[in-house]
Amino acid sequence: MEPRIRYAKTEDGVSIAYYAIGQGPAVLFISMPLSHLEAEWQVGPLRMAFTAAAQRSTFVRLDPRGFGLSDRDPKDFALDSLVLDIEAVVDRLGLDELRIYSGGYATVPALVYTARHPDKVTHLVQAHAAASWEDLGSERILKLLELGKIDEELASETIWRSLNPDWTDQLVRDVAGVVRASTDSFERFFDDMTRWDADADATSLSTPTLLIHQRNNPNFPMAVTRRVAGLIKDSRVAFVDNEFEGPLLAQRFFEDDIPDSTGPASVQTATPPEAATFRTILFTDIEGSTSLTQRVGDAKAQELLHAHNRIVRDALTAHGGTETKHTGDGIMASFTSASAALECAIAIQRALAQHNESAEQPIGVRIGLNAGEPVAEEEDLFGTAVQLAARVCDKAEAGQILASNVVQELAAGKGFTFTDKGEASLKGFEKPVRLHEVVWD
Repeated sequence: MEPRIRYAKTEDGVSIAYYAIGQGPAVLFISMPLSHLEAEWQVGPLRMAFTAAAQRSTFVRLDPRGFGLSDRDPKDFALDSLVLDIEAVVDRLGLDELRIYSGGYATVPALVYTARHPDKVTHLVQAHAAASWEDLGSERILKLLELGKIDEELASETIWRSLNPDWTDQLVRDVAGVVRASTDSFERFFDDMTRWDADADATSLSTPTLLIHQRNNPNFPMAVTRRVAGLIKDSRVAFVDNEFEGPLLAQRFFEDDIPDSTGPASVQTATPPEAATFRTILFTDIEGSTSLTQRVGDAKAQELLHAHNRIVRDALTAHGGTETKHTGDGIMASFTSASAALECAIAIQRALAQHNESAEQPIGVRIGLNAGEPVAEEEDLFGTAVQLAARVCDKAEAGQILASNVVQELAAGKGFTFTDKGEASLKGFEKPVRLHEVVWD
């Protein structure tokens, strides 16, 4: 589903690059400073997310002026000018109705466009709530931007690692590289952005709006989310632990699958967080998904992803596991029994080994397990138990199953064979964690 890049001309004569892929209701995804239609397509998790969206909708992506493949030297980055970019693409596609998912600094122009075109936009999602420059310019980010004047590569990678602490180092490097390629005019953009103020547009907004708030991230204060929610009458707030959960919530919102708020500008989740029962968490991850796609191409990479999904889901069904979410190149699941989770992990690796015997392109999958009491919210699981399971998975190699010490202890005497791999330092955890390899072959 390789996108075909096209161009639309704005009222003030700027050429805007865009593409539209898939079929169904139109969803416009707009973001800044991450916006380079060609470069971002080369990043596996981004391409997979966009392709998945195109399976449910007409997925529209554009580079705003000054970014990506659009005109790189615009007259200004005023809000009114950036709104013209959206208008040009929507008019060029002849869209009478669309839904908007906005991220980064693009949240404010998207809000203004929505307020001015209530007849066209049925739903608006802000990945991080914002209605003015003050909502966007956290002190931490401002200091990192200053660092960019000295070392652009270091600053860009530090910013994205700060914004998304759960991302792998490779994904941070890939996305930061796209951002550096996205614009040559960041200082001009930043200067114009300090004059953005769309509070009046937010107050006039009548479109149902979802504000996504990322927990435990100091770059996104809850005070900002509360402020913006107070401005937008028909708004609601949902909470996530990482960036990639946002599109899944947005899809549910677009399909009216998130219950309405109980009052105007209500800041709440659909289901209050509560302590979950003790569960074992399992993560799978396709090793080297980005380089794999480069070797075999998009179509073949999607086939391999589908094969992985089928094998994992068959094993979950057979062993009583519950799929929590798809992570782009893997699956997160939970079990009420550590033994069942281990049996499932073994079944997955054995099924993959059998698949690889006759496959033209083998699939290398790593699996990580941890157990604890996560927080359950809106059919998802969050908290330290989940984060540790993901980090254990990161430490595994293709074809390997790694389990935390608590999983090994829970399964003692149940017939499983473990190899003690010693203590390992896991990103985000102060103390080393003892890991055990599960022998399955």
